Amino acid sequence: MAEDARFSDADPRPLSIRAEDEVDLRILSSLAQDAILPATQISHDPKARRLALLLNRFRWEDADAARTEGRDFERVQSLLVVNDVMRLVSDGVDRDADTVLSLLALRWTPGDDGTGRLSLDFAGDGTIIAEVECINLDLRDVTRPYRAVSGKAPSHPE
Repeated sequence: MAEDARFSDADPRPLSIRAEDEVDLRILSSLAQDAILPATQISHDPKARRLALLLNRFRWEDADAARTEGRDFERVQSLLVVNDVMRLVSDGVDRDADTVLSLLALRWTPGDDGTGRLSLDFAGDGTIIAEVECINLDLRDVTRPYRAVSGKAPSHPE
């Protein structure tokens, strides 16, 4: 039986990145791809203009090393925070306690003067759209990595 991975086993340290432009957002989106979360782990604070999601993120940055070394793939709990949210719209995302979501991508549609729409696309055609003043997101690992329960890397039909 393999034990859970430790931060000291991984290179680099726990992930902590910020996206402030479209290039940053593409990188952040690729790292958050295939994260899973219960719908109850989505929190919107309109007063603070913040959307937060507690993700179980697949560690894409470690996948090649895990394959090469023949060890288990890993996930880690990460906090994804979208700042400067002016309005939030949800389409096809059931906030029921039993709903488990799989994040496919973060997409940006620019608006006027730096504003725009950030789409969080989930498997099953669910989307959360945040109208924001600017691209201002943080993704930060908040737990130690753990063995991916499925033992497999996520895959998508081509």
